[in-house]
Amino acid sequence: MDFQEHRGHLWAVAYRLLGSVADAEDAVQETWLRWRQADQGGVADVRAYLTTVVSRVCYDMLGAIRARRESYVGPWLPDPVVEEPGPEDRAAIDESVGMALLAVQERLSPAERTALVLHDVFAVPYEEIAGILGRSPGAVRQLAARGRLRVRDYAPRRSPDRGEHDAAVQAFATAATTGDLRALLALLDPDVVWRADGGGAITAALVPIVGAAKVARLVLGLVEQWYTGMTADFVEVNGGPGVVVRAGDTVDCVLAFAVSGGRITEIDVVRNPAKLTHVK
Repeated sequence: MDFQEHRGHLWAVAYRLLGSVADAEDAVQETWLRWRQADQGGVADVRAYLTTVVSRVCYDMLGAIRARRESYVGPWLPDPVVEEPGPEDRAAIDESVGMALLAVQERLSPAERTALVLHDVFAVPYEEIAGILGRSPGAVRQLAARGRLRVRDYAPRRSPDRGEHDAAVQAFATAATTGDLRALLALLDPDVVWRADGGGAITAALVPIVGAAKVARLVLGLVEQWYTGMTADFVEVNGGPGVVVRAGDTVDCVLAFAVSGGRITEIDVVRNPAKLTHVK
């Protein structure tokens, strides 16, 4: 039972390191196989041991995954993690799993990403990360610091206030579906970024679209193309308020938002069908 008790934690580590649901599941499965072959009786702290194992597995996978993503068609976004809306009293956005943050982490080297995620998100000591990466604790500290700076430079402005996000996303949906251009422009940050991931398999903008006027016109144009049977549901996407758009029983896309100062600063849209197969 030890492994099953920690499976959720291991998946959380793997997803934050890899940004892919399928790859995270593969990493957890490989960790289970290694656990079966281990001297389990000699393991004093099962959670720490398994965290180390899954981290090593993910670190080994990151190089190949990074090379694969360099040839990706259009913007790459993480696989969305979609859940039922969170409890009303949940006050903060889960920054560590946010779509925007995971996308920014693609700019980091595998070592920087591993050091940053394990230390800052899961509080793994630098000494333990050093063993995973084959570096000294001092070198790991520097890797995490570099990764932290790069994330700070490229991450969109984003408030942790959940109520602020909820209000902005609800107002966005209302303005978009009623065709209210003025309201939509008021909700969008002047430098808002629309990033769509179609993976070359389905129609999506091949470059990010920047600016409130351009994004507002795009959104209203897309809504005009909706046909009978298409629905939009409010859900939780990667730890924050989001929307799932369905065409009948098929998921068409998942939208995640970054909000700051009551305005939407980034909209990430996943349309690649391969990334939506796990969305119910």
